[in-house]
Amino acid sequence: MALLLSACGGSAGFPPKVTAVKPQTLQYGRTATLQLGGRDMRLSMVVDTGGKCTNPSFASSSTTELMIFNCTVTAIGEMPVIVKDAQGNVLHSTSLTVPKPQVALATSKGSITLELDPVAAPITVKNFLDYVNSGFYKSTLFHRVIAGFVVQGGGYTTGMVKKEGQRAPIQLESNNGLLNVRGTVAMARTNVADSATSEFFVNLVDNTTLNYQSANNPGYAVFGTVVQGMDVVDAIAAMPTGTSNGFADVPTTDVTISLALQVR
Repeated sequence: MALLLSACGGSAGFPPKVTAVKPQTLQYGRTATLQLGGRDMRLSMVVDTGGKCTNPSFASSSTTELMIFNCTVTAIGEMPVIVKDAQGNVLHSTSLTVPKPQVALATSKGSITLELDPVAAPITVKNFLDYVNSGFYKSTLFHRVIAGFVVQGGGYTTGMVKKEGQRAPIQLESNNGLLNVRGTVAMARTNVADSATSEFFVNLVDNTTLNYQSANNPGYAVFGTVVQGMDVVDAIAAMPTGTSNGFADVPTTDVTISLALQVR
């Protein structure tokens, strides 16, 4: 994505000089902030990120020696950052790496870190991050626990009260090459394929029956993996369960998510 900058000062008699590009923040799905350092920089320059950062803008605090560039990161992997003058001459060229997003879940049994795959499951990852970054998961439960199968959460609060604020259901992305093996994270849904909203589950074992089989048996969409805290997941799976408010397999002691935070 190229952003055309119109005059921010700098002497017309001296060409702009860009000596460095430094990321302040760089996370998938969120606003990136890049610092451009140099001399005699002006708003007639162009910053090109190869289409991997959208909604570009420069902060009003930008100066001729320090430009602050903001954009929304829409891809992982290598992201070019090429700064050009108004005539198209390259002033500075570099490449930054956008890592796979990670989300930390702080629970009453310990911390769990999930790494998400927006290449294989872009709709599902965006949906999950929207819930995370809006604070939706705060005070929700791991409300369905079946040893040797899954632990599921993200939709109910204490007393098995459904949390309000779910977004519209999303398109099912189960035929994406990712499998429901131990430690993977997938979206829960009803018997309607495109019905997932906020609830997700962690596979405790290799659940081959949950994988995509066909259009008539589409399975469940995997979108990430537990990279830290699988011992916490196993501890949740070992908890005694019972019936609550008409729901089976509910832990008799609440397992609460106190915080869900995108950490990378």
